[in-house]
Amino acid sequence: MTAISIKHVSKRYGDFVAVDDVNLEIADGEFMVLVGPSGSGKSTLLRMIVGLEDISDGDLLFGDQRVNDRAPRDRDLAMVFQDYALYPHLTVYENIAFPLRLHKVAGDEVDKRVRSVADRLELTEFLDRKPANLSGGQRQRVAMGRAVIRDAHAFLFDEPLSNLDAKLRVQVRTQIARLQNQLGTTTVYVTHDQVEAMTLGDRVALLRRGVLQQVGSPRDLYAKPSNLFVAGFMGSPPMNLLPAEIRPDHLSSPFGDIPFDAARLPASLAGKDVVIVGIRPEQLVDASLLDDDQRGRGARLKGRIDVLEWLGNEQLAYLPFKAPDAIHQQLTDLQKELDSESDQTQLIVALPDASKAHEGAEIELWLDPGDLHLFDPATTENVTLGQKATG
Repeated sequence: MTAISIKHVSKRYGDFVAVDDVNLEIADGEFMVLVGPSGSGKSTLLRMIVGLEDISDGDLLFGDQRVNDRAPRDRDLAMVFQDYALYPHLTVYENIAFPLRLHKVAGDEVDKRVRSVADRLELTEFLDRKPANLSGGQRQRVAMGRAVIRDAHAFLFDEPLSNLDAKLRVQVRTQIARLQNQLGTTTVYVTHDQVEAMTLGDRVALLRRGVLQQVGSPRDLYAKPSNLFVAGFMGSPPMNLLPAEIRPDHLSSPFGDIPFDAARLPASLAGKDVVIVGIRPEQLVDASLLDDDQRGRGARLKGRIDVLEWLGNEQLAYLPFKAPDAIHQQLTDLQKELDSESDQTQLIVALPDASKAHEGAEIELWLDPGDLHLFDPATTENVTLGQKATG
């Protein structure tokens, strides 16, 4: 096990900068997730850590040793790929044992370690099978077993669940988390899936176009996003982003007025007319489910439900709205960067099954103004960080 230090690391391909001046400290035994949409530089950064890509600028350290020029085979890292990379002519047993065979480990020790790893990954009954006779989830577990058996300084995962269906992703994700907890090995995990990032990582590093946007615990990135990009990426459904005109005693949104003392606005918004308000879908409440006293202690917004999705334990209500042209373009551009094809601005509300809301009906929503996030449209920064409004 080892700590990994990434100091001002960049990667250029001609004039194109894939990774731009990234600084990141990964503690010994930590599970760090590198997340971001396609083209964000996360896999390139992982490949620089393992040595498959040269570093254009900056330093990479394992512990206190600079390893920029060290060959991949000399870095003592175990990597799990998206496509499994198993040997089709070898059994599960021999695929897992392969790294030990290369290092001339004694046969008794090989057998002991293979069976121990297979037991941890629930592969014992498949040891005599070949990869072609396994499911996708089983093959990925074999690839994990081959990495784990090496007892390497760190494990590196490059989108290992991308080829699995939804149910298998959940199962293998749980096994990865359990295995890392048992071994305590430093782990760097690359994914484009924010659900994987939030459920697996001790900390998450979110990249955008090669630039590190925010690093912190999954809860930090969810509850205190540093900018519009982080707010839109972390969370499923994502944070609602609404334009609001600034008034002396309220913010005027497309769904109604939100009480707010303009004197509380940060200096960066002085003289501006519009702010972008961030609200998580679960922070909006069906007002009909509250008593009169509670309804009177918050903001009350109204809108018409366009689409209602019933998910069993909750319902997702979609309420479209019209944003000013400049803000509309900013929000739809952000949606496209986050891999959404929609060009419609809408409010998403997570409602309990007890709600009687239905498609086509108007709904009154309740909101605690203290839950608001405020974003500067010009800089996209969250200007409420550190204030009461972000908790």
